[in-house]
Amino acid sequence: MQEITQFFVANLTSLISSYGLLAVFVLMTAESALIPIPSEITMPFAGFLAGMGVMNFWVAILIGAIGNLTGSLLAYWLGYVKGEEWVRLAIRKWGKWLLIREHEYDKAKDWYQKYGQGITFASRLLPIVRTFISLPAGIAKMNLPLFSLLTFIGSLLWSGFLAYIGLKLGENWLAIEPYFRKFQFVIVGLGIAAVGFYIYTHLKRRREA
Repeated sequence: MQEITQFFVANLTSLISSYGLLAVFVLMTAESALIPIPSEITMPFAGFLAGMGVMNFWVAILIGAIGNLTGSLLAYWLGYVKGEEWVRLAIRKWGKWLLIREHEYDKAKDWYQKYGQGITFASRLLPIVRTFISLPAGIAKMNLPLFSLLTFIGSLLWSGFLAYIGLKLGENWLAIEPYFRKFQFVIVGLGIAAVGFYIYTHLKRRREA
């Protein structure tokens, strides 16, 4: 795992240093389009560079969120057009090359079926699920404007959180990486709370209507 992390750090930071915001957009798009590129490296490094004056902090966050939305729309389209049977066959055939496993897709599908459309927002804070949630949303033919809005807001919060940490930690931005693994359950808990709040407010509005 350490070797993989070092590989990502060396290559992603080199790309961002060379191509700036364009690299941030491409990398964040790729992450949400089922390509295993960790935003936990991309956005903190972007925040670090923003602190050095290389790029604008707020623009970097916006570009990161737009990239996530773009990749999510690609995955949504794939699920919408191809359907579940094709998605499963594709994962079985090509998933090993993209580090995608069928049980991870099943996890995202179960979350979508259990928590409904609100999970497209909360999933941006959840490990693994955030990468795959667009597939079941597309297969279920979720309302596209709502999907886009919830995905963008969630992605904006996630990108902002990571970039802010990178900005504050400066050259020590990579120190956050081990903590994301240790506190995954906390992140999941926050995600569930966000979904619960969405469902509660949605049902309350329907009762009042």
